[in-house]
Amino acid sequence: MFRWDRNRGLDPHIDFEQIYRNLSLYDFPWDFNQSLSFALFRTYAVPSVGRLLSESKGFDDTQKRYDDTALLLERPLVCGFDSAEGKTAIRRINQMHRAYDITNDDMRYVLSTFVVVPKRWIDDYGWRKLTYDEVTASTNYYRKLGRHMNIKDMPETYQEFADFLDAYEAEHFAYDEGGRRVADMTLHLLTTFYPRPLRPAVEVFSRALMDRPLLEALRYSEPPAAVRTLSLAAMRARAAFIRMLPPRLRAKRFENSGRIKTYRPGEVVTERLGTFPGGCPVGHTSAEPAVEPVAAAR
Repeated sequence: MFRWDRNRGLDPHIDFEQIYRNLSLYDFPWDFNQSLSFALFRTYAVPSVGRLLSESKGFDDTQKRYDDTALLLERPLVCGFDSAEGKTAIRRINQMHRAYDITNDDMRYVLSTFVVVPKRWIDDYGWRKLTYDEVTASTNYYRKLGRHMNIKDMPETYQEFADFLDAYEAEHFAYDEGGRRVADMTLHLLTTFYPRPLRPAVEVFSRALMDRPLLEALRYSEPPAAVRTLSLAAMRARAAFIRMLPPRLRAKRFENSGRIKTYRPGEVVTERLGTFPGGCPVGHTSAEPAVEPVAAAR
C-alpha cells in the first residue's frame, strides 16, 4: 500500500472526520501540530484577538495554555464530535469563549486559520501535497466544529475560507502591545522544546517561516535572506526523508508527546482543561477515570 492511499475511497462529504483523523494522526502528525500552532500564532497579529488573549491572562502560564488548547482540539478529533469526550471538549471551548465579548468575525477568522494554514504549510513543507478530497474533508471537519461553536456565516469551501482569511488579515493585521506580548511568550515556549544551546537558532528559524505581513504586524525583524534559504532547505530535506519512510501504523497523538509538561500520563481530565474565569465548577479532589492513552509512534 502506498502511503497516500489511506484515504482512497472515502467520501470527503460523509467520511470527513475519518479522513481528517488519518491526516492528523497518521500521515502528517508533526506538520498538523506545527501548522495549527502557527495558525493560532497568526491570530495574535489581529489586535482584537491578541489584546484579549493578553488581558485575559490566559497566556501567563504559556505551557498550560498550549497543552490545554491542543488537548481540547484533539478530543473531538480522536473520539469523535458525538462522543462524551468530544462533547465535553467542545463544551469547555464554548464556555471559555462565552466569558468574553468576541465578535463572530473574529471567531470566523480564527476558524479560517485552522482550515487554511495547515494546507498552505503542507504545500510548502509537507512530504506530499494534500489531495482535493483531503482539502475538502478538512474544510468540512472545521465547518462542523464551527457549527458546534455556533459560528455564523462560515465560508462553505476551502477557497472561500482562504479568501476570507487573506482579506481579514489585510484589513486587520496591525501592531498591538498585547498581541506582541502573547507572541513573545509563545515563541519563547517553542524554543524550550529544544536543548538550550539551540534555542537562539530555533527562534530565528521560526521567524524565517513567517511571512512579511505577519512579521510587520508583530514588529519582528526580517531574518536574513540566507537564513530563509537555509530554513526552507531544512524543511524540504525533512520532507524528503519522511517521504522515504514506511506508512505509520499507529496513531501519533499530541497527548502522548513529550511537549506536554502540565500533566503527567493518565491524569488529563477533559472537563478540567482550559481557563475558568468564574472559577472551576469541577471538584479537583474527586477520583476521575483517566483517559486511556494511545501508544505513540515515531
